[in-house]
Amino acid sequence: MQMQDIRTIAKDIGIKTSRLSKVDLVRSIQVAEGNFNCFATAIDGDCDQTGCVWRKDCFEAAKKQAS
Repeated sequence: MQMQDIRTIAKDIGIKTSRLSKVDLVRSIQVAEGNFNCFATAIDGDCDQTGCVWRKDCFEAAKKQAS
């Protein structure tokens, strides 16, 4: 998902988006929605949150952080 789309989601639920990285912003959204703030933590590609809307981006971000 593009950063602008993520910022729009965050703003819609009242999260200030300035100076937050993609990882921090998605984690803030997850917490605000009552979910685990686990974005980009699936380093080994293992995650039991199969219905998560961030899943694809999560795996990609986790790989980048592991490098």
